[in-house]
Amino acid sequence: MEKVRRVERMVALTKLLVDSPQELIPLNYFCDFFGIAKSTLSEDLACVKDSLQHFSLGTLETVAGASGGVRFIPYRSGERANAVLKEVQRRLEEPDRIIPGGFLYMSDILYDWHIASRLGEIIMSRFADTEPDYIMTVETKGIPLAVMVARAFNKPLVIARRDSKVTEGSSISINYVTGSSRRIQTMSLTKRAVPPQSKVLLIDDFMKAGGTANGMRELVNEMGGVVVGIGVLVATASPKPKLVDDYKALLVLNNVDEVIKQIDVEPVYDKV
Repeated sequence: MEKVRRVERMVALTKLLVDSPQELIPLNYFCDFFGIAKSTLSEDLACVKDSLQHFSLGTLETVAGASGGVRFIPYRSGERANAVLKEVQRRLEEPDRIIPGGFLYMSDILYDWHIASRLGEIIMSRFADTEPDYIMTVETKGIPLAVMVARAFNKPLVIARRDSKVTEGSSISINYVTGSSRRIQTMSLTKRAVPPQSKVLLIDDFMKAGGTANGMRELVNEMGGVVVGIGVLVATASPKPKLVDDYKALLVLNNVDEVIKQIDVEPVYDKV
């Protein structure tokens, strides 16, 4: 390989690490890739780690031993997380987002990958200690957010469907009651999606009474998995209690006044 300057090597090193969040990459891979000694690589990694931590962009974790290496751990917490939530709050409080029934139009936010990726990192930071094996959501609006959470964790995404598909083979289906409208709906998941004893983190875009989240939890239990957490973008302040009580929401919808077109959304900020 053509000899490159250290600054060029560190840019490439950072790019390789950031593109593979949570993946343990052997040090020998980088030594061979750049044609450098481990001592030189260690100095580069220390500099990259200091820079990432200084700007609260994540950190590097080094694992010693023959099977060890280095991994990039993205996180978005503190002031950087609060700034994202403040921006989402501002957009959600736009009067023209009100939908009859007290709901909010959120598709433009959920499908904006710039915002969704940052929200995914915030959720990953708040559920990092759960160490899930799979990220799960239900079709369809929660998929973009769940994808970004799965990327931040570097874990597979599992999507529960309203109707089973013959192309996915045998599946398990459950009937659940929606918390708000009290309607009975069906949710299904292919048997191959979640192996027994797997730890599953549930992600949803909106929670009113918790019926959908509770349905996903029951489905995971039927699969023999274990739910380790429930992450929600927006949860309503009422009704209380909900059908699930072990969830974490990024924002709380306190009130929607359809007459005066006023929306009251409160972010759940990180402590700084």
